[in-house]
Amino acid sequence: MPATSPVTIPLHELPADFRVRALFWGADFPHCTYFEPNDLEYPHGAFKRLLAVAATGNSSPDSLADLSGPLATEAPRFGFLTYDLKNDIEALQSANFAGFAWPRLHFFTPETWLVWRADTLEIHGQTDGVLDQILAQPVPPAAALAVPALHPRLPKADYLRAVEAIREDILNGEVYELNLCQEFYAEHVTLSPVAVFWQLMQASPAPFAGFVRWHEHFLLCASPERFLSHHDGRLVSQPIKGTIRRGATPTADEQQRQTLLHDEKERAENLMIVDLVRNDLARVARTGTVRVPELFGLYPFRHLWQMISTVTADLRPGTSLAEILRATFPMGSMTGAPKIRAMQLIEHYESSRRGLYSGSIGYVGADGSFDFNVVIRSLQYRQDTGYLSFQVGSAITYDSDPEREYEECLLKARALLEVLGTSIA
Repeated sequence: MPATSPVTIPLHELPADFRVRALFWGADFPHCTYFEPNDLEYPHGAFKRLLAVAATGNSSPDSLADLSGPLATEAPRFGFLTYDLKNDIEALQSANFAGFAWPRLHFFTPETWLVWRADTLEIHGQTDGVLDQILAQPVPPAAALAVPALHPRLPKADYLRAVEAIREDILNGEVYELNLCQEFYAEHVTLSPVAVFWQLMQASPAPFAGFVRWHEHFLLCASPERFLSHHDGRLVSQPIKGTIRRGATPTADEQQRQTLLHDEKERAENLMIVDLVRNDLARVARTGTVRVPELFGLYPFRHLWQMISTVTADLRPGTSLAEILRATFPMGSMTGAPKIRAMQLIEHYESSRRGLYSGSIGYVGADGSFDFNVVIRSLQYRQDTGYLSFQVGSAITYDSDPEREYEECLLKARALLEVLGTSIA
């Protein structure tokens, strides 16, 4: 069936729960991505609100080489990059436990995609009957989750020993900083991915949130971090390094903000990653255009203050998306510095493959524009096996205290545990 002209509907004509209905509708497709900015302001903007679906992904790019040329259609592409894409970019390998089987890279051209504007909704692609189907989509009543306690793939004692070993590596000059992550998991879990996603949005609204279905694999993402965007020749990366919990009162909250602002360890972590991002972007930028318009910016989220810096550059003309990703992926905030040695040590110290965690979800326009997040604060779920997990991590420097780093991981896990109604065993 040929594509039709876009259908435009004023938002005020749609029911208040339209987005919820739309995602329940979209999640029935084996290929579905949804991007949710949660109406949050963010420097250089948050995600656009988009929903894309397809019944098949057979023509989807599955390697970096497939992303080298312009898009063949006017439709955007939607998809993800897993952390293990690093093995295609560098001479690296992964042999740790994997509870998921995501492809390293996957983009699909949607059959239908929805674009939310300021006052209107646009339905593109195959539009016949779509609005009626979404409006008729039932929303199941909220059900209490029965998720068992999550188990650590890396026991706490092993995690603490790993931090001490990394400090020794830093002392020996192996790395300056390393992002150590750990997985918490449960098996034989039954849940509604869409319902849990909306609960996560209520508990932890974030500017780069998203939902992905790839066959029986699901990602429920509440990310506050942008990996990389490109619009009108300008690249923007916004690494997060520096975390502290929110205060219970306005006075306590301001004290926490000031504590983070003046924390020399957190500032050092942030600066090291900013330098790494500057070097990465310089590989694909016009000479002399890499800039840091904001260093050590502090931004409040539901549970946390985060230290966020912004790095920009003018893209060198003729540079493909594949070349950009080869220069910049994985993001330095999730590896450490120097990047390649950090990734080698990550494989040694961690006990799980990260899968889509530490990777990215995003969209690519036919004009070459794109926006990608950093997949953190996220649940990964396999509907066919019932395997459910999340990963959390922190940046290890020589000044790191192992117990404090472990507590930072638990702080980042707070909203996920809250939504699941469970704890860590």
